[in-house]
Amino acid sequence: MDLITIENMNNIIGFIGVFILLIAFLLNLLGRLSQKSIGYIILNIIGAGLACLASVLINYVPFIILEGTWTIVSIIALINHFRKATNAG
Repeated sequence: MDLITIENMNNIIGFIGVFILLIAFLLNLLGRLSQKSIGYIILNIIGAGLACLASVLINYVPFIILEGTWTIVSIIALINHFRKATNAG
């Protein structure tokens, strides 16, 4: 009996992605992580990217759109973060 099936792997990937997003959200709410910090942005890219991958694997289009957009917006935030840092330094 295989403990890790394709279906289980999809769930694991999705769970990890959503967990990372919720950790970033919680840390932000508690004032431990600013929305403009590199850590918050990276957590959003990784979390949304994994959640999007899980959605692709199960072919669930509404969440592919949601998480894909979230990932893209977070990548843009990362690019802007480095642009501001470069211009300031």
